[in-house]
Amino acid sequence: MEFPFDINQIFTERISVLDQNLVAGRWTARRPDLQANLATVIDELGKASAKAQQLTAAVTSASKLQTQRHQLYLLKDGESSGGRGAVMGFLKVGHKKLFLLDRQGVHVEAEPLCVLDFYIAENLQRHGYGLELFNFMLQHKNVEPGRMAYDRPSPKLLSFLEKHYSLTQNVPQVNNFVVFEDFFFNRAGSAPCPLTDQRTHGFFGPAEEDSPQKARRRDQALLFNGERSGTAGAEDSSVAVCSPPVSSAVGILPVLPIPERGIVPNQGTSSVHRAVFPWRNQEPEPSVSPHRGRQRKTQQFP
Repeated sequence: MEFPFDINQIFTERISVLDQNLVAGRWTARRPDLQANLATVIDELGKASAKAQQLTAAVTSASKLQTQRHQLYLLKDGESSGGRGAVMGFLKVGHKKLFLLDRQGVHVEAEPLCVLDFYIAENLQRHGYGLELFNFMLQHKNVEPGRMAYDRPSPKLLSFLEKHYSLTQNVPQVNNFVVFEDFFFNRAGSAPCPLTDQRTHGFFGPAEEDSPQKARRRDQALLFNGERSGTAGAEDSSVAVCSPPVSSAVGILPVLPIPERGIVPNQGTSSVHRAVFPWRNQEPEPSVSPHRGRQRKTQQFP
């Protein structure tokens, strides 16, 4: 697509990335004439894309790009038109909040990167320019084509995705967007859980809200060999600490005032040990019956 002005003055790179600021180079923002020509290029590209897709209104324009958080990738040929350059096409992408259905009919809320408009001049199609532009965007955004959504893709775009990226199995949606099966699978190959309320769901699945009873159970967790018991760890922590089970014969130590515990101060023991392990400085444990001794012996670990 040729214009009556120098394209190379506006777009200094073969592929330029534009956003709501409409700045393609360091000189564009300083020269109103170049900025006006840039807006003209975007408007004409949007009209050509709408005509090719048989749309009643253009999806892309300079004014729309200024009011939306989208990005437009523009491809030029700097040697055409006697050295003034020509525009070969563009690709517009942006994030959209979507409510989708997977293959099982489960609702998934997501905000993926979406292809919103894609156009290559008719006389330049099937020359690899569309693939060059699309691959540049994928590398710039660090995204895979199967992890994107496509807004009202034309049959040509669907054929393009099938030919170059093997995207064939799309999942029907109730909106105008098209997503493929790869969208619902993470890098490990398993389907991710739908986005849910973070207040009631943890990272690995549903999690109970805190309650006074749960807090009381957490505060009453026994310390065994300096570690939290395995039961309490599995319930109150994402990583449970496995400890030897406590025998029923041992029982739960009563919480008594310090004078009644019979603790004899030891100069070689730190205050931390006295506070955390009060039974270490107690008198030897009284003897128990043979039957009770055998029961406790079965709970001992090397």
